Amino acid sequence: MSDVFPTAPSATVTRLERDAVPADIVDRLRAGAIVAPADVGIIDLVGQGEGAITCFQGLLTSDIEKPGDGAFVYGALLTPKGMIVVDGWAARLGPRVRFTVPAEGRERALAILQRSVPPRLARSSDRTGDTSVLRIAGAHAVAVMGAAAGVPVPHVANHVMEGSAGGIALEVARTSDVAPFVFQLTMATEHLAAMRQRLVDAGAHAATSDALELARILAGWPRLASEVDEKTIPQEVRFDEIGGVSYTKGCYTGQETVSRLHFRGHANRNLRGLLFESDPPAAPASGWSAVTHEDRDVGRVTSIAWLPDGGGSVLGRWIGLAVVRREVPPGAIVRAAGREARVVELPFDAPRVTPA
Repeated sequence: MSDVFPTAPSATVTRLERDAVPADIVDRLRAGAIVAPADVGIIDLVGQGEGAITCFQGLLTSDIEKPGDGAFVYGALLTPKGMIVVDGWAARLGPRVRFTVPAEGRERALAILQRSVPPRLARSSDRTGDTSVLRIAGAHAVAVMGAAAGVPVPHVANHVMEGSAGGIALEVARTSDVAPFVFQLTMATEHLAAMRQRLVDAGAHAATSDALELARILAGWPRLASEVDEKTIPQEVRFDEIGGVSYTKGCYTGQETVSRLHFRGHANRNLRGLLFESDPPAAPASGWSAVTHEDRDVGRVTSIAWLPDGGGSVLGRWIGLAVVRREVPPGAIVRAAGREARVVELPFDAPRVTPA
């Protein structure tokens, strides 16, 4: 971490092997719902009056002020030069902002808040040790939440609310339509197992964090330390498409670079999908992330996953994400991680099955 300002970690390739996510879990994502614990850090920023909201508004790429109390938005904290340090979901409830970040970004988020927020206005606290998060993903996530006895359900996107179910205090948030999961439930860690069982009883399928990771890749959503490295700017990893940046809010750290690129230029790199072209489906080479096109180095592979076919079939294919030069068009055939792959737009147009 920089002595002057924290930076994102160096990138490594996220990789889900054939046995990471079973075919029945993929079927649940397509025509059902899964519930899984999220590997995250949880940081609260609390102030007097609007102190926490005002301070966080001056740091986050998204607008948490205009939507008002109950806002739940995705965004990032940047370096002064506009590079992503850490991304996450910010929930605004009363005088508090709760920032849920990837586990590997927790220390960086804390460092920024402790350095940038005056204690007289707001104070940050790390809640990771005593607080846990469940995420619900899949086509029928809303139905499952509706069937879960007593669980409060936000009825609009990008909204968070507090409530309880079975004596368990909860914070329940609903994401946007393009996010890789639909609901996020935050609770005391001691209640995690009981709440997960309540959701399973309502029709969700218990899954691991690998299933959430596959959902992220299918949605074309960036991950810290994979798609996002120490030199990544928001527009390179689809922040415009996924609602991760506002161009109408007031100033925030790194805004000048982000706004200049939006209004006067374009990103030289873009996050794209990869469909690996091998039959039988051989695995892309482990530890090899180069992407080449017409004998030129055009980018790097960032995530790789095995996607089984629906219906419980053992058939499937390898898919991936890559940050590539903008001149490489969708449809181009590239060499990625040692295999032939076709570049595609995101999110993935994964086959979907409908319930009988």
